[in-house]
Amino acid sequence: MEWKSIYRSKLKTADEAVQVIKSGDHVYIHPGCAVPETLIKAMVARGGELTDVHIDHILTIGEAGYVSEEMQGHFRHNALFIGSNVRNAVGQGLADATHIYLHQVAKLFYDKILPVDVALVHLSPPDEHGFCSFGVGVEMTKPACEMAKIIIAQVNPNMPRVLGDCFIHISKIQHIVEVDSPIKEMPQVGEVTDPGEQEVYDKIGGYIAELIEDESTLQMGIGAIPDAVLNYLENKRDLGIHTEMFSDGVIKLVEMGVVNNEKKTLHKGKMVASFVLGNRTIFDFIDNNPIVEFHPSHYVNDPFIIAQNRKMVAINSALQVDITGQVCADSIGPRLFSGFGGQVDFIRGASRSPGGKPVIALPATAKGGELSRIVPYLIPGAGVTTNRADVHYVVTEFGIASLFGKTVRQRVNELIHIAHPKFREELRAYARSVKYI
Repeated sequence: MEWKSIYRSKLKTADEAVQVIKSGDHVYIHPGCAVPETLIKAMVARGGELTDVHIDHILTIGEAGYVSEEMQGHFRHNALFIGSNVRNAVGQGLADATHIYLHQVAKLFYDKILPVDVALVHLSPPDEHGFCSFGVGVEMTKPACEMAKIIIAQVNPNMPRVLGDCFIHISKIQHIVEVDSPIKEMPQVGEVTDPGEQEVYDKIGGYIAELIEDESTLQMGIGAIPDAVLNYLENKRDLGIHTEMFSDGVIKLVEMGVVNNEKKTLHKGKMVASFVLGNRTIFDFIDNNPIVEFHPSHYVNDPFIIAQNRKMVAINSALQVDITGQVCADSIGPRLFSGFGGQVDFIRGASRSPGGKPVIALPATAKGGELSRIVPYLIPGAGVTTNRADVHYVVTEFGIASLFGKTVRQRVNELIHIAHPKFREELRAYARSVKYI
């Protein structure tokens, strides 16, 4: 077949392939567990030859050598969602951050607000027709590739072939680097070793499960709270999934028939997502699995698309919630911590869904119980990720605060009721001082 000879003609070593990167270029990197480590290392290795190369991506896993101090002047990273591997660099002013709703990242590429000179991507081997899958993440990588002048693909037999709007033909790729290495795994952030802490998450999970009706469609990410929620859903019926990402906690519910997607009003019978974060278990689950469809984030995270799912339940977390319902999830005071991601996309989508329920969930305290996460006001300098008008439900281990349509006085009382008891009087005193109650 003709495409096979075309494929062979594009084979390069990683060192050869990255020679096309020029000073001043904008380089897009495939994020999450799809991070193309071999290509990144080769690019950083020739960093001394380059100046003012702009690196754009959302959260990636593993090393990010381009943000090191010695690479200043050679590379400048712009985090569209701040991951742990670049957080210190952003905090020290060695890298930049752009706060943006996840469904709008593609618009940066399509409108050439962020040009893409070179895209570094990580793909499955081509199928019999010459199409490679974007594997564990299509998110905004497909739009970036549609606008890229040059695509360098790391092709790996360990990358799952995921179905949906998740393919690129080898004719669109300029350089191909073959590797045979494990896909980068994300540590299971939901693993909790302290029994007391686990009890908190279990209580939160139980309360959220009370809000989930049969035939609901769910959005949830990874971590202790989503994992705890999943443990309380085994007696539910006909659940569906429409989410920016999911992890291996969902697999058990699929195998039990609890998640069957049969009552969804959009993409009936399919789990819809745009990427996964996790380990080989989830990678194997999505490989060539006809129940799973990946679509780019500008579709999956579009609030108007999300709202078409009946009984859409969106579950998102926060760092702090003030007593009027303002949510901070992306900064600690003025220190930038993560990004908007898909929280607002799904909160707004669920709020417009028939029977939908947008949920913000968090433990009532931090630092071993020393600090309340339900606060009189957000830490000075903290950003408001989700504004008070968007927030319908807030859940802690002490219960559910229902805020939609409530007065400020009612909201304050609802939120104080789910704060840790030892902080409630302090919160009430503040509320009285500013005449909220």
